[in-house]
Amino acid sequence: MYAEERQQEIVRLARTEGRVDVTALAESLNVTAETIRRDLTTLERAGVLRRVHGGAIPVERIGFEPALATRDAVLTTEKERIAKAALAELPVEGAIILDAGSTTARLAAILPTDRELTVVVNSPTLATALSVRNNLQVLLLGGRVRSRTMATVDDWALRPLADIYVDVAFIGTNGCSVERGLTTPDPAEAAVKRAMIGAARRSVLLADHTKIGNDYLARFGRLADIDLLITDTGLNEDLVAEVETAGPRVVRA
Repeated sequence: MYAEERQQEIVRLARTEGRVDVTALAESLNVTAETIRRDLTTLERAGVLRRVHGGAIPVERIGFEPALATRDAVLTTEKERIAKAALAELPVEGAIILDAGSTTARLAAILPTDRELTVVVNSPTLATALSVRNNLQVLLLGGRVRSRTMATVDDWALRPLADIYVDVAFIGTNGCSVERGLTTPDPAEAAVKRAMIGAARRSVLLADHTKIGNDYLARFGRLADIDLLITDTGLNEDLVAEVETAGPRVVRA
């Protein structure tokens, strides 16, 4: 395979999968990691990819937001491990916030039945699933429902968050980097996530390793605003150290 053909394949994979990894590309294309890094540099200079830690993303991804159903089908094992690890952060009793998202939905599905909790959600889907549980009091934030993420946003969601205070907020994100903090493609969702962090005594970020090192359009917080990041073992130790230096403790599930 000529360099031009290899680079075209890298771009195709990046646009299809949303991200490419240096190690995986080297194995699948049967070249060295250094060759892949040179290809990524060439493609970045051409303006079609942007380098991120360990790989690259297509430039159009900064404003791209996959639908919830698409995200829910990706990295399912890792998300389940993250959700199980998050159980240790639940209060014995009290109130929590569950942000809308594919990983937080997995935590919602395994909330224990042996403790009384008030659960604040901005997802009608989560509210419906949790409302049948006798040990849970479910509060649904109102507002406009975004069809892409099934999250409620805008003023009707923000106003209640200004008047509540919970023990723990479990937050999802599209991007998380030391340089730019916590980001998501939609400014309205960013505003709700920011308010959720402000309404909680502790904030726990649930994010698989592909989110770390990526940036999106709208920032909703700094890494220092988060007490704990729960991710998976795909996140390398060097990046763990960088994240922890910026603020939160990191758990790899």
